[in-house]
Amino acid sequence: MGDFNLALVIVAVVVCVMVLLVNVYLLVNCQHPDDVNQAYFPKLVVVLGLSVAAISILMLPADVANRQACQHAIYSGACTLTLPMKDLWLAVYVADAVLVFLVIPFAMFYYEGDQDKSIGKRLKSALLWVLASAVVCGLVLGILYGLVGKVDFTVRHLSSSATSFPSSWSTFSSSQPCIGSTNHLCDAYGAPASSETTWTMQTTFPEYVVALATIVGSVLFTIFGGVGIACLPLGLIFSFIRRPKAVITRSQYIKEATELGKKAGGLKKAIEALHQEERSGSKGRKWRKNVKAAEKELLILEDDMKALEEMYPQGEKAETLWALTVLGYLGKLVLGIIGLIVSVAWVAHIIIYLLISPPISPFLNEVFIKLDNVWGLLGTAAFAFFCFYLLLAVIAGEMMLGLKLVFITIHPMKWGGTLMNSFLFNVGLILLCSISVIQFCATAFAYYSQATAAQEIFGHTLQSLRGIKYLYKYNVFQYGFVILAIITLFCYAAFGWKKRKPSGSFQLSS
Repeated sequence: MGDFNLALVIVAVVVCVMVLLVNVYLLVNCQHPDDVNQAYFPKLVVVLGLSVAAISILMLPADVANRQACQHAIYSGACTLTLPMKDLWLAVYVADAVLVFLVIPFAMFYYEGDQDKSIGKRLKSALLWVLASAVVCGLVLGILYGLVGKVDFTVRHLSSSATSFPSSWSTFSSSQPCIGSTNHLCDAYGAPASSETTWTMQTTFPEYVVALATIVGSVLFTIFGGVGIACLPLGLIFSFIRRPKAVITRSQYIKEATELGKKAGGLKKAIEALHQEERSGSKGRKWRKNVKAAEKELLILEDDMKALEEMYPQGEKAETLWALTVLGYLGKLVLGIIGLIVSVAWVAHIIIYLLISPPISPFLNEVFIKLDNVWGLLGTAAFAFFCFYLLLAVIAGEMMLGLKLVFITIHPMKWGGTLMNSFLFNVGLILLCSISVIQFCATAFAYYSQATAAQEIFGHTLQSLRGIKYLYKYNVFQYGFVILAIITLFCYAAFGWKKRKPSGSFQLSS
C-alpha cells in the first residue's frame, strides 16, 4: 500500500513539472511580439495561474486514485499513508481565489497603466486599486461569513429496541429481517418524519471563500460554458464548411486587398480619434462603447486578412502552404466531430444523471469505471479530458458572446499575437471557472468520485451552505447550462453556417 502511494506522489510531482513546462511553452509561443523581453511580472502571473488551473482540474482524478489506495487496505492505519487531499484542495483553491481577486487585477492594472508614467507611479496606482478592491471584498466576505457562514445538515434520529442475542438464526429471512415475530421492518427504518431535524454548524473560513468563489464562477460557467459547449465543435465544423475551396486569381487578390486597405484606413482614423478623446479626458460610456466596437472591428479585419492570405498563398512554397491550409481545415473537421460527440455526451449525461430523479443510468460514470478496469489510468485520463473540455467550452463561449454582445470585452487568444492583458483576462476567467468545473464534475460524476475529499467539500459542505444550498438543491446551474446549450445549438445550426457579411467602413457612434 505504501508503494502505491509513493508511486502516486511521484506521478503527481512529474505531472506538476510537465504542466509548468507546457504553460511556459504556450506563453512563449502565444505572446505578442510587442511583449517580448518585457512584462515579466504579468508573464509570471500567467504561468502561475495556468498551472494552478490545470493542477486543480487534475486533482480530482488524483483524488479518485488516492481513494483507491485505501480501497483494499488490509491493516489498520493504511490510509494514513495517502495524500492529504482535503488540505491540498483548500490550499489550491485559496491560491486560486488570491490570484483571481488580487494578483491578476494588480497585474492588469499595472500592464494597462499609462505608459507615460514612471514604473513607481504605475505600481502605486495598481496597488491602490487592488487594496481598495481587497478591502471591499474582505468586508463583504467577513460580514457574510459572520451572518450566514453556516451549514445546515438535515439528519434523522434513528433508534431501535434491544433484545437478547438469539440462539438460532433460522427464523430470519427476507420477509422477516428483524427480531420479533410481529415486526417485519426494523424500528430504525420505520422512524417517523418528525424524527428529522436540522444540524447546524459553522463552516471554516477557507471553505466559505471557496464556496462563494464557486457561486461566482458557476454563474459565468453556466453562461459561457452552456454557449461554448455547443459553439466549440460547431465552430470547427462550420469553419471547414466555409473554407476557401480554391486559390483566387491575382486580380481578385488585389481587389480584396484594396477593400481591406480602405477598411483599415477608416479604422485607423477612428482609433486616432479615440486616442485624442482619451488624452482630453473625455472617457465616458460612449467612449468605452466605441473602444469595444473598435476592438471587435479590428479582430474581424485581422480574420479577413488571414482568410485572404489563405486564399492566395505567396512565395516559393505557395503550393506547400495551400496543402497545409487544406490539411488544417480537415483537422478542424475531425476535431469538430470529436468535440460534437463529447458535447452531446456531456448534455445527455447531465439530463440522464442530474436532472432526472432518480437517475436513469450512471452513464459516463460507468464508462470511466469500465475504462479503469481495462487499464488503471485509462478511466482517469478520460475523466480529466471531460473536465478540460468544459474549460475549453468556457473560453469558446466567452469569445462567441464577446463578438455578439457590445457590453462584453473580447480578449482573443492567438498564436504569436496575444497581448498580456488578454492573457491575464483569460487566465482569470479560467481560474474562476475551474472551481465551478471541479464542483460540476464532482456532482456529475458523483458515482465515480464517491468517498473522495472533493465530494466532502463540494458534495456536502457546499450543497448544505445556508443561503446557497437551494441553487444546488433545485439544479439551477445544470438547467441553465442545458437550456443555453440547446438554444445555442439551434441558433448556430440555423445561422452559423453562413459566411459573415463585410462590416463595411467603421464609424464611431455619435
